[in-house]
Amino acid sequence: MYPCSDPATWGPSLDAAVDAVSRGAVIVLPTDTVYGVGADAFNADAVAAVLAAKGRGRQMPPPVLMPDARTVDGLGYDIPAAARALMDACWPGALTVIVHAQPSLAWDLGDTHGTVALRVPDHPAALALLKRTGPLAVTSANRTGEPAATTASAAKEQLGDSVAVYLDGGDSPLGTASTIVDATDPAGLRVIRDGGITRERLVEIAGADAFAPEATAAEADG
Repeated sequence: MYPCSDPATWGPSLDAAVDAVSRGAVIVLPTDTVYGVGADAFNADAVAAVLAAKGRGRQMPPPVLMPDARTVDGLGYDIPAAARALMDACWPGALTVIVHAQPSLAWDLGDTHGTVALRVPDHPAALALLKRTGPLAVTSANRTGEPAATTASAAKEQLGDSVAVYLDGGDSPLGTASTIVDATDPAGLRVIRDGGITRERLVEIAGADAFAPEATAAEADG
């Protein structure tokens, strides 16, 4: 367990996490939403170890956390203007956007069907780490079916020795998962998980016309 609440003293803790990622190990890190369990997105064995730690199969691939929005075009393509508007307004923050993955990338996140879920977290320690490691495959730090961890100790209770380094940044600021928007449907954006950003806010940013008809209808129904 490594403290990472204070930028003045978290250097050794981030060093330990960077070292773990570089050798293909699994880490737990704080984010603005809930704690995440993750590994190098480009190391297939490490990503498999993340899924195994959660008790999850390849059919539920992890999202990818990035250090900033500029990384998005290196990982995804054919991104609709409405999705970019959401990214511009909500990143860093509690929004995950599913886009078409760049086909040239040498990674294996699981059964993604050619897509990737991307997010820039709004947490100083997470961003400092991501700037050093590059994109990480990160999902909520809990066993599948159990509550998402909002503290490092809660994550350790569930994941135990399957994780090499736990970064303790205190309580999760938001305490709820990110909102997930699917931007791969030609019919329009679809909200597939409600979370830290409301549907009303998404519609305010992108406009109701940007969403697939059934998504807009659901918005109208409240």
